[in-house]
Amino acid sequence: MKTIKPKYKISDFELLVTKSISRRNLLKNGISFGVSSFILGTASKSVLADNKKTSFDFNQVKSNTLDTVTLPDNYMWQTVIRWGDPMWTEGEEFNSFSRGNANSQKLSFGDNNDGMHLFNHNGHNILVVNNEYTNQKIIYGNRDSKSAENLDDINKGKAAHGISIVELSFNKKWEVVKDSNFNRRITADTPMELSGYARGHELLKTSFDKNGTKCLGTWNNCGNGKTPWGTYLACEENFNGYFSSNDKKTKLSNEFIRYGISANDWGYNWANYDERFDISLHPNESNRFGYIVEIDPLNPNSIPKKLTSLGRFKHENAELVINKDSRVVVYMGDDERGEFLYKFVSENKYKKNGDNRNLLNNGKLFVAKFHDHKRGEWIELNPKTTGFKTQAEICIYTRIAASNVGATTMDRPEWVASNPNKAEVYCSLTNNRNRGIKPNKGGDLTPLFGPNKRKNNIYGQIIKWNPNNNDHSSNLFEWSLFAMAGNPEIHNNNYAGTENIDKDNMFNSPDGLGFNKEGVLLIQTDGSYSNEGEYIGMGNNQMLCGNPITGEIKRFLVGPKECEVTGITWSKDYKTLFVGLQHPGEKGNSNFPGGKNSVPRSSVIAISKKDGSKITFIS
Repeated sequence: MKTIKPKYKISDFELLVTKSISRRNLLKNGISFGVSSFILGTASKSVLADNKKTSFDFNQVKSNTLDTVTLPDNYMWQTVIRWGDPMWTEGEEFNSFSRGNANSQKLSFGDNNDGMHLFNHNGHNILVVNNEYTNQKIIYGNRDSKSAENLDDINKGKAAHGISIVELSFNKKWEVVKDSNFNRRITADTPMELSGYARGHELLKTSFDKNGTKCLGTWNNCGNGKTPWGTYLACEENFNGYFSSNDKKTKLSNEFIRYGISANDWGYNWANYDERFDISLHPNESNRFGYIVEIDPLNPNSIPKKLTSLGRFKHENAELVINKDSRVVVYMGDDERGEFLYKFVSENKYKKNGDNRNLLNNGKLFVAKFHDHKRGEWIELNPKTTGFKTQAEICIYTRIAASNVGATTMDRPEWVASNPNKAEVYCSLTNNRNRGIKPNKGGDLTPLFGPNKRKNNIYGQIIKWNPNNNDHSSNLFEWSLFAMAGNPEIHNNNYAGTENIDKDNMFNSPDGLGFNKEGVLLIQTDGSYSNEGEYIGMGNNQMLCGNPITGEIKRFLVGPKECEVTGITWSKDYKTLFVGLQHPGEKGNSNFPGGKNSVPRSSVIAISKKDGSKITFIS
């Protein structure tokens, strides 16, 4: 998600909290919990060190503001696919003048790629990628208005959203397999099924779907997840920005306000060409968005399912864990200032080679409440605790249900990642300019408390928790901070960050998170790239490696100008790491990846070692 530069200047008076952990505490907290957890199978034994000066096998990359990808000397990269690249031979090559039309976009890779996963099936490499949103000034750069001006423009924008599924082949480099039977575009107009507790509820019924069981499209999918039964989880985030009202006197309900739906959209203008986006005509349509969408990438004819039982909010990603009792646990963050952290625990158990298609439709939904003494609890959201009459209503108005039980307001919980070698979970709290200043949209206060200790938190932090008794279904957990991002060059208080942040590895706004099988935590950023003021020395957005045992953090990659670094997935042999570079040149100051005078295009890149060996990052 795009990060907005804070309007507030940090004063000395506002710096109320000292550093929360020391290097000694990092060591202590890193080794004091858990034996193992099960994440999509048996975890490999960690070989990360706690007794070396550095855990990693690469020289740290220096921060910079170059318009390219910077990696350690022993690594190299290539572009795999870009916005507008055709996925079928009947598609047109990208036209930098017209930027394509609705038909060419339907046959091409979508815009602003985010979360992704590479599936391997009988020797086929199938890449599934979220296409979160469109940069209006870039996709409509052929228009004087730099915005959609007709129906074809609108349909082009809708086709640039959603999911791209494309087969890749490897022969010295990665290439798209055009016309593969697996290739598929899922867009804002693709038919979907509504599943789970809210299916068929009155609040999901519209004049287009009188049964409340079907809908069209998915958009603004941010992070992702995957299941051990071979499906992909796309996560609808800022769905609200696409709805508007042609009747500017439309009264906004409290529910609309809580979910950020108003009479004005974010410039997409879809309601003027597709009336289902007009809330004055179809007030229930927006209730059908804000869910996790399950997609079968191996069956191009399958119908995607919206999993209402996992709740409705601005989903960042979905981290699925197989608990030690074989139940499925899904951790989820709601990426908005002052919103909450959730988990879902399935009612039934995962069965290897069994029918697991309904595991994510039946279970219990919880929200996190943190306490200041490093303890926390998961509070179940059900009719008894929330005041709602039915579980279906809770699944539709999840934010309000969470407020009703007194959940802890967080600093924009984004990606969640689970350690493959112990029962330990991490979440990036990317930033929160409202912390300690004003409440969330539901009126919940945002005090300096627990893991959210900094007023006007412009840098963000990474929290971790360990479930009680290594049981992900437990209602109790212990938490600590893995890292508080900051700038020790200009601050000598808690805005400098924790002691594992120094002048050489500093960053802001941690966003994407993921572990490799050795237990290295990959940290991707989506923050300010101004490289000045509070952010001096940080350069462009980046990806870093973290050692959960020692707290060591080391910069591995720097992206091009004005991009977000997001999305992590691996080839089957672990010799290639795929990373997403979203919205390069969002302010007009990049030509990545084409070079001088070319249109900036969101891209997926493939990273490998020059000697062709496996990527582990560890020495």
